[in-house]
Amino acid sequence: MKKARIINQWKAKTRQLKTESYALYLACRHPEVPWYAKVFAACVVGYLFSPIDLIPDFIPVLGYLDDLILVPLGITLVLKMIPKTVWEECREEAQTTLSQDQPRNCTAAGLIVAIWLFLIALVIVFMAGMING
Repeated sequence: MKKARIINQWKAKTRQLKTESYALYLACRHPEVPWYAKVFAACVVGYLFSPIDLIPDFIPVLGYLDDLILVPLGITLVLKMIPKTVWEECREEAQTTLSQDQPRNCTAAGLIVAIWLFLIALVIVFMAGMING
């Protein structure tokens, strides 16, 4: 019984995180959100949905620790920058959209992949310069 309750709590938290992250994405596009909040929110959403982590998940403990600390911390900081009325509006829209179907944004996914590929290319160029220089 206790195990089932814990699993249900985790499932509820996961659904809440999914709704909050989509609401954060919607807030990035809202005209009443200040530009600096949009930039920071875009970074948090990009990191959240990126398939590449700062610390890879296969590293014991540390791999998931960055997700458990950085993402909630980023969301908390962004929420302090977004007007409360705008956040509530975005949250309601996210709940409505997620209850109907899954949103898809191929452009955002492509942009995230392009950024990571660019960063990897920079590291490779830098490392090649270090080896040759």
